[in-house]
Amino acid sequence: MSVKAKKHLGQHFLVDKNICQKISNQYGNHHGCNRVLEIGPGMGALTEFLLQREELDVYVIDVDDESIDYLKKHYTQLEGKIFHGDFLRIHPEKIFSDGSFAVVGNFPYNISSQILFRCLQFRNRIPEIMGMFQKEVAERIAEPPGSKQYGILSVLMQAFYDIKYCFTVDEHVFNPPPKVKSGVIRCTRNDRETLGVNEELFIRVVKACFNQRRKTIRNSMKPILNPMPFDHEYLQRRPERMSVEDFIELTRMVESHLKK
Repeated sequence: MSVKAKKHLGQHFLVDKNICQKISNQYGNHHGCNRVLEIGPGMGALTEFLLQREELDVYVIDVDDESIDYLKKHYTQLEGKIFHGDFLRIHPEKIFSDGSFAVVGNFPYNISSQILFRCLQFRNRIPEIMGMFQKEVAERIAEPPGSKQYGILSVLMQAFYDIKYCFTVDEHVFNPPPKVKSGVIRCTRNDRETLGVNEELFIRVVKACFNQRRKTIRNSMKPILNPMPFDHEYLQRRPERMSVEDFIELTRMVESHLKK
């Protein structure tokens, strides 16, 4: 029995066991978290090596009927820990009633950014995110301010996680091979409990700035504040030159004027 890769699910199955083990080794038990949820395990290529780490308590979730049937047949040690569902819609309490859990996986490229946004919603329960993305996306998440790759996802993830780009994975280790290279990253929860500003407004400010990234902050902020009621050096910058802390401070200034 095998599982056919489905294009509409963004499935590309890892077939190189050395790469699978190398990915598994990146998981670092941040904050002592040994409970991991693997998203989109497919036929369990990565699962196999996660299970070899005896300190880990492994759970898996997949939307694919075939994958679920395959995992139940070939990974009997996961009985009661295999969930048929969509991580983007299922509430963590359906899997873990309480406590922290990490998110790992060879994430489907077509929903990888959505997976991260979902993780951000439950960031106080997720101390670590480790897995494989399209290389361009992985680099963008890890990119510091100052480059063209730095963007919305960079800022929102780096606000709450420290990001490490681990290594690049070539196309030929997948079946079917994707058309792009992949990148493995490790995201570990930082000490920032809150932003100290309205989080929805922070996200709105970041998105507004990067949606017109060629413009200065003053011009890209017009949908939120027009005319701009204050002056600051930030307003002369372009968004890729703004750090997470800069965006927090900009949001604080905007928030104070919106309350007036």
